[in-house]
Amino acid sequence: MTAAEISRIAGVTRATVSNWRRRHDDFPAPSAGTEASPLYDLSAVQAWLRGRGHTSAASPTEELRTALRLLGPGSGVAARLFPLVAAASRRTQEELAELAAVPDDQLLARAEKAAGELPATVPEAEPVHYGPDDAGAVRALLGCVREAGAQAALDVLAERELDEGAASGVYQTPEGLARLMARLLPADVSRVLDPACGSGTLLAAAARQGARELFGQDSLPVQGQRTAVRLLIAAPEAETAIRVGDSLRADAFPDVTVDAVLCNPPFADRDWGHDELAYDPRWAYGVPPRFESELAWVQHALAHLEPGGHAVMLLPPALAFRSSGRRVRAELIRGGALRAVVSLPVRAAYPLHIGLQIWVFQRPEPGGTDRTTVLFVDGEGEQRDGAAGTPSATGTATAGAGSRGGPRSRRSGSSASAASAPASSASATTFDWAGLTERVLGQWAAFTTAPDTYADEPGVARAVPLVDLLDDVVDVTPARHVRATAADIDPAALARRAHDLHDQLAEQVAALSSASASGGWQPSGASAREWRTATVSDLARGGALTVLRAAPPGTRGSKGSAAPAVDRPVLTAQDVSTGNPPSGGAVDLHADAAQPVAAGDVLVRAVAGSGNASAMTRVADDRDAGALLGQHIHLLRPDPARLDPWFLAGFLGADDNIASASTGSTLVHVTPGRLRVPLLPLEEQRRYGEAFRRVYELRAVVRRTADLAADTAATLTTGLTAGVLLPPDTPGSPDTSGAPGSRSV
Repeated sequence: MTAAEISRIAGVTRATVSNWRRRHDDFPAPSAGTEASPLYDLSAVQAWLRGRGHTSAASPTEELRTALRLLGPGSGVAARLFPLVAAASRRTQEELAELAAVPDDQLLARAEKAAGELPATVPEAEPVHYGPDDAGAVRALLGCVREAGAQAALDVLAERELDEGAASGVYQTPEGLARLMARLLPADVSRVLDPACGSGTLLAAAARQGARELFGQDSLPVQGQRTAVRLLIAAPEAETAIRVGDSLRADAFPDVTVDAVLCNPPFADRDWGHDELAYDPRWAYGVPPRFESELAWVQHALAHLEPGGHAVMLLPPALAFRSSGRRVRAELIRGGALRAVVSLPVRAAYPLHIGLQIWVFQRPEPGGTDRTTVLFVDGEGEQRDGAAGTPSATGTATAGAGSRGGPRSRRSGSSASAASAPASSASATTFDWAGLTERVLGQWAAFTTAPDTYADEPGVARAVPLVDLLDDVVDVTPARHVRATAADIDPAALARRAHDLHDQLAEQVAALSSASASGGWQPSGASAREWRTATVSDLARGGALTVLRAAPPGTRGSKGSAAPAVDRPVLTAQDVSTGNPPSGGAVDLHADAAQPVAAGDVLVRAVAGSGNASAMTRVADDRDAGALLGQHIHLLRPDPARLDPWFLAGFLGADDNIASASTGSTLVHVTPGRLRVPLLPLEEQRRYGEAFRRVYELRAVVRRTADLAADTAATLTTGLTAGVLLPPDTPGSPDTSGAPGSRSV
């Protein structure tokens, strides 16, 4: 390992490491590298740090990555460790700690025995043998499972294997998106197939919704193994069949039909087998054009459905309007197979520069009811309304990221490799997935319950007759069909709303003026103050606070159970940033579902977008008291006799503090134990705490003012352009009331 890596795991600067090398004769000597760039033995450095009381400041996942990297490329240790993840997930934290403490020879023997118990459901699994060089990686794996969860360890191993295999463009379906797609299926589905299963996110989501027979296939062996192990962890009671191979060319389940298909297939794959599959019986709606691989995946999914079964697929937006796919789109509509298209905000899932779409299909039933409309839902409105989190990236709605297997490959359903993108959780936590899910599912439920009487909702959804879609273009882009405004706006009602918004905005501007008034801020002196600091881990060990860490994605409901019923609201990560009262439900619960929030708790967002200006910390107040803790939130409960909550929240949320305690680039994952806090007397803490509280209130007032101003402007624009509001009279303006004598332009 390099000196930079030593500084990271020790939580010190590079200069401190250089100082250790000069001052301490017992500091480990370089074991490789050059004089200018020396490399050190990881185990020797860790032993030296432990001897001096330095606990590792690296996250458990970072320690596992380091241990794997030190074994060098081509070691294959990550593949050998896959079965150990499944075995370790069945052990308690105490058992894992006890196992990690035994000597190397005993550790490897016990790990080998446990890994050998891996069921035959894992494709291409081979007998496992661990050598002496694997001891460090085995210990790091056990620590990662104990501290961060089995799923986090599984993702790190897959990341390593994908990097070594040079698999480019491998992306994982965000957890929030997987839940949304699974909930679009009927509640009674039991048999579910994912023909491009990748990391298994969609199949795990189906298991949480009650599916008990899970089928998956992926062209990459590492992804097939990853899915199989993930399902052993997340749904141990389900019957699973995971295979390796190209689903289009070599379907592993040719005679299997299922209740539902969930799929996030590769996009824009030019080498999907167009010529050799030209006469394939799956193409019931037309031969997919050479450059329309997505339409091959769509028909592959439909061919595996029982009559009446549903397929929910994540597809690129260009599929909705490209001229080459017009005939197949028309046949899907004419045959009643296409039921709904939902547009998603940009950055909701990889590739981040385009807004993907969810397409819902249903295999027609012989003699079934004729379907006369298709539902379109504009999920992009979540982003335009400011609920989506991060701003959209610049980019055009292209077909995807290129051809599968090439340098522009885009393999969906799989976890992002270290070279291309962060792991999943991603993206999921930069959006209000609960709000987006409610927006989509509400419309879908109303449409499927009574499609003939479904009422459009302007700006959100619209049911369009099939005949209106079957034109020369057959464009099924939701933004083209969802009306922005209602056709029957009441002029008097809109005028009253405009006046009310103006009054509210005036009050809010006054509140902003008051909150932003100078409060006697004074310079600290000729230079910045300096103080001793301690990490949150140090404070927790000293009893000054307790920490409840956010669980890794997928931890809750690991037995495949659905979200529990709750009778109290859930505080979400979005609520932490916006300052709103708890707004979540059961699907947003933290892994420790019994953990209530108390007034005075300090809440820290576990994940955020890089450069996100939203507040990362907040102090719980009386509105939050008694609410249940949501996912992706670290809860810190300070001892009020030793720590002021607002002082703690203010310093913890500082940009530099968050950056130094985080990993990732596009998305940052905060490790709470590495956050640092100045050591100040309680009275001085309270002075700082009061200042931080005022800053937080200023941020909240600014946000409410901006939201209200945007709402007012949108209402006035709608009224003027829809012809239901007249411009206000101004001196010298012509009479536009329509009275006698008025002139029109």
